[in-house]
Amino acid sequence: MNTGTATLTKTKIAEISNISPFGFWILIDDNEFFIDYKQYPMFYNARISEINDFSIDAMGNFHWESLDVDIEKDAIEHPENYPLIYS
Repeated sequence: MNTGTATLTKTKIAEISNISPFGFWILIDDNEFFIDYKQYPMFYNARISEINDFSIDAMGNFHWESLDVDIEKDAIEHPENYPLIYS
């Protein structure tokens, strides 16, 4: 007899789709988000390898280990709700 429950979860697929002098784009599933260096200045001097080296948790929040940066998915989807500049 088996006990417990089995839960299927959809794995989030995320990647950096483009990097420009103004910011970069994150593609997650079918949505693309722009991370502007003006709003997130901690990425401005980051190396390309540091920007590309990120993880995403089950809630869709982003983490850059080498830069010690975390960004909540909601802050990217609804920047109007987060008027402060992250530093």
